[in-house]
Amino acid sequence: MALKLWSASALLATGWVEDVEITVDQSGNIAQISCGVPYQDGERAGVMIPGVPNVHSHAHQRAMAGLGECAGQSSEHAKNSFWTWRQVMYRYLERIQPEHLHHIAAQLYLEMLKSGYTCVGEFQYLHHDVDGNAFDNRAEMSLQCMQAAGEVGLGFTALPVLYRYGGFGSADPLPEQKRFLNHADDFIRIVETLQNESKHDNNNSVGIAPHSLRAVNQELLQQVIDQCGADNLAAIHIHIAEQTKEVDACLAWSQERPVQWLFNHFDVDQKWCLIHATHTTADETELMAQSGCIAGLCPTTEANLGDGLFNAIDYLDANGRWAIGSDSHISVDPVEELRWLEYGQRLLTHRRNLLGSASQVNTGRNLLEGALRGGAQACGRNIGSIEEGYRADFVVLDDEHPRLYGRTRDDLLDSWIFSGNQNLVRDVYVGGQKVIDKGHHADEDKIAQNYRQTLDLLAN
Repeated sequence: MALKLWSASALLATGWVEDVEITVDQSGNIAQISCGVPYQDGERAGVMIPGVPNVHSHAHQRAMAGLGECAGQSSEHAKNSFWTWRQVMYRYLERIQPEHLHHIAAQLYLEMLKSGYTCVGEFQYLHHDVDGNAFDNRAEMSLQCMQAAGEVGLGFTALPVLYRYGGFGSADPLPEQKRFLNHADDFIRIVETLQNESKHDNNNSVGIAPHSLRAVNQELLQQVIDQCGADNLAAIHIHIAEQTKEVDACLAWSQERPVQWLFNHFDVDQKWCLIHATHTTADETELMAQSGCIAGLCPTTEANLGDGLFNAIDYLDANGRWAIGSDSHISVDPVEELRWLEYGQRLLTHRRNLLGSASQVNTGRNLLEGALRGGAQACGRNIGSIEEGYRADFVVLDDEHPRLYGRTRDDLLDSWIFSGNQNLVRDVYVGGQKVIDKGHHADEDKIAQNYRQTLDLLAN
């Protein structure tokens, strides 16, 4: 059944407009937008913005958020790093079964919806059972995430992870990585299964995610891209240059930095999303901006892991495209990702309002629109904008809340992003379906109960 929705104030592709009537067709796309019309019938909304894409998620890590914050013995304090955190993560995921992942993902995806995310790029690398053996369906774990997203109503881009090696130069994998590993043909079977499962669902798309240059080699990745066909993939995501140790190892192996090596060996274009890219030179930053790829930035996780700060000022000055993700889910809130993207640059430079633009001086508006454009591209879906033909993914903000009351248009966005921590998302629509109503999901109690039971099982 088609939906008719009336908004008192909506951020359309053309800018802010008052008294907007939106008609959504039966497939969940925006069929018609009429501006400046009084309310007649249908659902009423207050201030409406496009739903925010989350381009980088490891769903299983939601269950261990907060468990990597113990420094250990004082003599070891200075040695804590991404690499010690990774060992904690490896130990945690040793016991996760498909049904566990389903319930963890459902809880996570519900939290995403309630905070204003309407689509997720799921970077999933738990391909095998706890002994490293393939499931009967090789795509089992990614399918569990896809099904969880469908149950809660979240848009979904499957990004099964290509992982074969344990370090640069095709090094042998670690025993802890046995659940991740696939050869090209087996990995392509995973991709094809996900494509078949999603081809009739307008809320889904499928790409691939070579984990990192540590985990693949040139021949393997090229074979997978060639056999899948780049045009058949929503996107290609890869972790890159996240840590200084990674950069140093890449230099020792190839005499090139990770981003430099990638551009010298692959045709990096708008299909690609480079996750983190924390440690890039000025030349590499320019290469990324010129290519049209997306920089997939996860500021809260990058801060939590001690990765460093992306060269955002120069990248945006060069018209680089970017998006946000919640990655390890120590925060599941687009506001916090956008806020800390700007705040990190303020701490570096001792200046303020650094990520605006000549055409958009309001920092919050510029940040939101950048995340919408880049997120849509990185998810390979027709989302991120309220315009005819796009998916009907909307977020309605609570403009009666004291933090937003009396604010309008861009000032309201700035206040949403840069003042306080209460969740100001009131309603959420995905594909024209109202999945969050006055801050709540119809199945949230059941989802939370299943999640708690799963944590109890994993703790035993």
